[in-house]
Amino acid sequence: MTTKMTWPVVRVLRDRDAGLYLSGVVVSGFGTSALWLASGVWVKDLTGSDGLAALCMLAMWLPTLAGPLLGTLADRGRRRPLLIGVNTLLGALLLTLVGVDARRDLWLLYAVLFVYGAAGVVHDAAESALVASAVEPSLLGDFNGLRTTATEGMKLLAPLAGAGLYAAHGGAGVALLDAATFVLAAGLYTALRVREEKPAPPTGSRRRRTVEGVRHLWAHPVLRPLVLAGGATMLCAGVNGAMVYAVVDGLGHSPAYTGVLYAVQGAGSVAVGLLSGPALRHLGARRFAASGIVLLALAVALRAVPSDPVALVCSAAIGAGLPPVLIAALTSVQRETPGALLGRVTATAHTLVFTPNVVGLAAGAALVELVDHRLVLVALGVALPAVAVPLCQSPARAERTVSRSSSDASPA
Repeated sequence: MTTKMTWPVVRVLRDRDAGLYLSGVVVSGFGTSALWLASGVWVKDLTGSDGLAALCMLAMWLPTLAGPLLGTLADRGRRRPLLIGVNTLLGALLLTLVGVDARRDLWLLYAVLFVYGAAGVVHDAAESALVASAVEPSLLGDFNGLRTTATEGMKLLAPLAGAGLYAAHGGAGVALLDAATFVLAAGLYTALRVREEKPAPPTGSRRRRTVEGVRHLWAHPVLRPLVLAGGATMLCAGVNGAMVYAVVDGLGHSPAYTGVLYAVQGAGSVAVGLLSGPALRHLGARRFAASGIVLLALAVALRAVPSDPVALVCSAAIGAGLPPVLIAALTSVQRETPGALLGRVTATAHTLVFTPNVVGLAAGAALVELVDHRLVLVALGVALPAVAVPLCQSPARAERTVSRSSSDASPA
């Protein structure tokens, strides 16, 4: 039975193109995670301002709001040349940061981070569409699980490497490292053996093409509940994330202990990524997502208990409970969306799922100053299971619900 469960993962790893995709994820993810940490520290050192340092994250996240529009770029041509071009562009763009060494140069850093975020939206949309055409549909869950494992693994290693490189060579050294990772990723995409048909010339206005992707996602009886559940889950996860320093204070540790909790959480995400393919086949996307949300709810609520062992177990459970709804939603988007629309739909799904996380972080930062963090954690633990309830509907009933609300099918 074990062999039967692990065999699909082995098939993914043995596939040459899938291996190149995953290598690209590891390489570029390493550079991105390193820069994400170093950019804030860089600004803090140059200005002494926490607010200006926080703007680095905002600059990278802001383009996500334009996901439905940026996703149209991933549907206008062949995706492989687009991925090569985006990675090459980012590699060259990051070289301009070498000259940032004073407060007056910060506009350049923010501008690069903004373009970085916008290019990332296009990159993720094009990559998702290309993967969907190159990987067997039955193995997409395994691939996306391995992608999560690779991404979370980089989050464990890259910040430490970035911090060390920043201490030794400053922000310019981290920028050069990130530039090199994008050049290497471009080389990996160049080595892909994927045949793509040239898409038909775009018809209609850009607004119409953007709305097509939004309409497909919003009207689809499988995708709509999964994506909405993903957004609601990430909203709660953002609030929970803002409580971490209060949790550490309650345990009687210094703020540095948050690194231990994040490392344990990352280990939980790495583990669930390896199991996602079999879990998706056994449970289906809805039940897999719902089970992850319920586990997340339990872990967040128990985080209110001031105990080191409980905190560590809850961190691992949070790491294991959060990815299922994200993996289920992305895999379903790849399976249920026509190739010509996949870039737009993927980018729209990312906007609806990940933007609430930023809102949650901001709301949590305000709440933690006003309310006992334990009350917030328990409230989140109570609210999260309600997010899973629509996923427990049968697909037929969900389709009838969507049909009855056809007037709402296009939020645009």
